[in-house]
Amino acid sequence: MNPPASVTRAAAPVRRRLPGWANGILWTLAAIVLLTVTADLTGLPNITATSTVQAGLQLAVPLLLAGLGGLWAERAGVVNIGLEGMMILGTWGAAWAGYQWGPWSAVVGGIVFGALGGLLHALATVTFGVNHIVSGVAINLLGAGVAKYLSTLIFAPVSHNPRQSPKVEGFDTYSAQPVADWLADLEKQQRYVISDVAGILHGVLSGVSPLTMITILLVPISFVVLWHTRFGLRLRSCGENPVAAESLGVNVYLQKYVAVVISGGFAGLGGAALVLAPGQNGYLENQTNGRGYIGLAAMIFGNWRPGGLLGGAALFGYADGLQTLTDGKTVLGLFYGISLLVWVIALVQLIRRKWIVGLVSVLVGGALYLLYLSIESLPQELTTYLPHIVTIVVLAMSSQRLRMPAADGLVYRRGQGS
Repeated sequence: MNPPASVTRAAAPVRRRLPGWANGILWTLAAIVLLTVTADLTGLPNITATSTVQAGLQLAVPLLLAGLGGLWAERAGVVNIGLEGMMILGTWGAAWAGYQWGPWSAVVGGIVFGALGGLLHALATVTFGVNHIVSGVAINLLGAGVAKYLSTLIFAPVSHNPRQSPKVEGFDTYSAQPVADWLADLEKQQRYVISDVAGILHGVLSGVSPLTMITILLVPISFVVLWHTRFGLRLRSCGENPVAAESLGVNVYLQKYVAVVISGGFAGLGGAALVLAPGQNGYLENQTNGRGYIGLAAMIFGNWRPGGLLGGAALFGYADGLQTLTDGKTVLGLFYGISLLVWVIALVQLIRRKWIVGLVSVLVGGALYLLYLSIESLPQELTTYLPHIVTIVVLAMSSQRLRMPAADGLVYRRGQGS
């Protein structure tokens, strides 16, 4: 009996994925198109105004720094809910050092005080095996309490206000000339589409502080260090499988300590960014306003990757800047743009024959559009919490595609694999 002839099957074509930088460019262009179309169709130029974009960029910086802190810690397997407390410590340290010696000292002071919070979190979670969430919550409470005590002790005699520091010298800002002036002229001409795009680009390229430039550079630096160096590979292995990493000679405790201290330093630098922000220039009690949590949410939205984190911080920062500088009518206009975006997503899903997701998206887009048509303006009580609402909605929509480090949040003990 002859054996059956083997059947040769053609290999399925391999789908080539776009590199991360190309995806980032496409999403950036899509965001510019969405904001431009929304501003033109609603007649609300403040959506793309220079002042709104500048405020969004300024408010995105501390979120991005907090998110980078969360990224470093969680890639090493340590959940850092304590970013808020470390940011608070950073605000006090930056204000104290900045008042004494200037803005660059404020940067150093914020990093040092935030890193001390990170060191305490590492001591509790890595050495003593405390639950990561419990330790993080404790640091949030401790950071607020320590900052309040130190402010009362040191700032009150000078500022005569226990909740506020004396004014801290800020950084000078820079603009990309002569491009920034050319874009400003285009924005003033009120040309259809062109002026909206010019307003967005002018907001990004003008009034930029050195701390903003440093923060943006820290994103590719973190990517290179974590994904393209031996140190980064060892650190990430501790977040994926610490037992296997230990078997290969990696000092897991050391890697986790380094990651969490760096995490605290980033969060403290985010606190310094709040202190040195134009118009703020000092420590103010409760000025973080939950930004440590929002930065952590931006990191989760970015799927524990620096590029995605950058996009999440930009989104949440823009929402914060929009509600800060505009009124409820302008914020409501954004719902019109979101409804258009949801309908585009619905069309894509229906073309892919994902009927349930597509139909649900159609209904959600319709509900947002009806909300836009039915009321004149959103109440101030609601617009104040716009960044928090956007955070919750975005995380809910993106939760299906997220993949955290496998050993994130697990208590590790040396010699577990033996």
